[in-house]
Amino acid sequence: MAIEAAENIPTFADPWPARENIKITGVRTIVTAPEGIPLVVVRLDTDVDGLYGLGCATFTQRWKAVRTMVDDHLARLLIGRYPGDIGDLVRLCGYAGYWRNGPVINNAISGIDQALWDIAGKRAGLPVYELLGGKVRAAVDTYTHAAGATVEETLEQAQSFVEQGWRFIRLQQATPGSGGYGAPQVEGEYPNAPYPTGWSARDYLRRTPQLFERARDVLPDHIELLHDVHSRLTPKDALWLAQALEPYRLFFLEDILPPEHWDRLPEIRSATSTPIAVGELTTSITEAIQLIRDGGVDLIRSHISDIGGLTAARKLAALAEVCGVRTAWHGPGDTSPIGAAANVALDISSVAFGIQEGHVYNEATHEVFPGTLRIVDGWLRPNDTPGWGIEIDEEAAARFVPELSGHDAWAAGVRRPDGALEAP
Repeated sequence: MAIEAAENIPTFADPWPARENIKITGVRTIVTAPEGIPLVVVRLDTDVDGLYGLGCATFTQRWKAVRTMVDDHLARLLIGRYPGDIGDLVRLCGYAGYWRNGPVINNAISGIDQALWDIAGKRAGLPVYELLGGKVRAAVDTYTHAAGATVEETLEQAQSFVEQGWRFIRLQQATPGSGGYGAPQVEGEYPNAPYPTGWSARDYLRRTPQLFERARDVLPDHIELLHDVHSRLTPKDALWLAQALEPYRLFFLEDILPPEHWDRLPEIRSATSTPIAVGELTTSITEAIQLIRDGGVDLIRSHISDIGGLTAARKLAALAEVCGVRTAWHGPGDTSPIGAAANVALDISSVAFGIQEGHVYNEATHEVFPGTLRIVDGWLRPNDTPGWGIEIDEEAAARFVPELSGHDAWAAGVRRPDGALEAP
């Protein structure tokens, strides 16, 4: 009987009198792929002419599921509500489905959350970072990615980045097989194996220290070096690699263990001087909190839309600050320009800031998203216009039709020489 009565209510009423008579009138997703990567944006409209908000809900590999979650499930919770009650609306979206967390629901919530913050900034006439307390630094330092089929190719690209003004560079060298990460694919070295194009952790462990030994000989000493393992090692192999890289003074070593073994991170971190950065695969603020609280990380790497958006991430940044952990938010090409703006708003206003992953968007993306931030000499600065300062040209967005992610096909081929699947 109660369920039938609830279903007859056309909108969800505000639980208390709103400070202003403003209502959410529309909630919808916009999906576009100006770089061939599906980007999911949530648009929230209000009954105030011209007042709307945009938020990033990008889960590239499962974008259709996020679109369904927003359009068919969460939108009805928001229509008719006052947009100023961000905390209540975000919690409602998380609790209403009973089972909580995971990348689909949290990306959907993130899109709503960030759109509400955009509206809040526009109503206040302030950029979002000022709503978070304002600047504690003038600009945000970023890192970029250098990769090649050989050590020399990787370092040649890294040197070109140095000449462009970058100070932090992630180095990735190709390893044999189709399962290498972050670098060009090269022929396998296992012609007689059941899976000739397989990826070998032992070969990877042998080659990686050689890359950084050479890098320290070739690159200027002030350049900070980073590396991403991509969650593929056992705890013992991860500890060996972290210790082997100590002479090369990495700024951080990223994702050395898969999430299934994160409970082993504190022992690895305590046994090496190489800073450990983990969190890209966190799918809730709870998981990210555990990494910080349990002493497993020096830098937290969460993709903020995967943990629920700006509201969740600002809490995480505050926890990181009091625990002596720094932030290094995930920010590759499968973060929309709006998500990148949210990263920078946190970076510019948080004492816990460590480094920001940088992505140079193509010109098509700048066309679709006017106001997209540009990296200049390795530095990022937020827009000073109200909200995120980023719009979306829906006519331009419609020209870049998204397709299902190619990640599935790639992941199916990430195997060891014996044919067993490896973490992608």
